[in-house]
Amino acid sequence: MSALVSYLAAELRHRWQTVRDTKDGGYSTEAVIVTALLVTLAIVVIAIIALKVTNKANNINLG
Repeated sequence: MSALVSYLAAELRHRWQTVRDTKDGGYSTEAVIVTALLVTLAIVVIAIIALKVTNKANNINLG
């Protein structure tokens, strides 16, 4: 069991080093966080607009 854990740890270190050595290792943490915040903000804005439109439509007097 410890040989397996040792192998997995070595493999993880090797893969992590490979990712760090490449120039395009993926998105930076900051880019991912900013994107997540913008998506969250967009969802909140859409929810607020939908709520206001629904309330306004429900307040229309048809009588």
